Amino acid sequence: MSLLGLTIDYGPFGFLDVFDPQHICNHSDEGGLYAYARQPKVGWWNLHAFAQALVPLVGQGQGTPQDVAAIRTALARYETVFAQALGDQMRAKLGLREAREGDQDLVNDWLRLLETQKADYTIAMRRLCDFSPRDAGPVRDVFMDREAFDVWATRYTERLAAEHSIDAERQAAMRRANPRVVLRNHLAETAIQRAEQGDFSEVQRLLAVLSRPFDDDSGTAADAGFPPDWAQQLSVSCSS
Repeated sequence: MSLLGLTIDYGPFGFLDVFDPQHICNHSDEGGLYAYARQPKVGWWNLHAFAQALVPLVGQGQGTPQDVAAIRTALARYETVFAQALGDQMRAKLGLREAREGDQDLVNDWLRLLETQKADYTIAMRRLCDFSPRDAGPVRDVFMDREAFDVWATRYTERLAAEHSIDAERQAAMRRANPRVVLRNHLAETAIQRAEQGDFSEVQRLLAVLSRPFDDDSGTAADAGFPPDWAQQLSVSCSS
């Protein structure tokens, strides 16, 4: 985790192909301490460790009880600030302009639906951009249990109506929040294999595609499509 708050060791996106909040991102993490769903708490732990290193540097460099108390006060803001930022981001991904009561339940149930249906997170989110109360569009086909999706979609439709959402405006905004292409394991693996043979053209192509991941014409249909079956056998560690 960098000082900017960015975390990178996700494998790189293995937890998204079949959305799995319990995905373990590192071979050595047998107990799932750093599983995807635990990242918020891990973030807090990282900041706590960083704060300990700062104690001798705050105030007059004495690490007084008052200094420690100030650091703890700052750390105490993490849970609230993180929850608000995540809520704002998820509302943007669902195309919701306003914060309303019940939004967190709507988001949680969407994520639970993705998990239980073993849906591809990136594709499901991108297809949701085309959703309309009059036509669910291709997102419905992502789910094996389409009736389960319909139940959630009914609530989503009601939520959109509550803020008088305009389809075209919402859909455009959602495409700016939900990438069409991400660096999937099999895309990286193909580029690596070619690079090891001295051909860096695929690396360069991927860099160009990923420089504008939200654009409708970014990359090929295969880049934005479901991963091939052989990708399930790929295993990535933080040292890869």
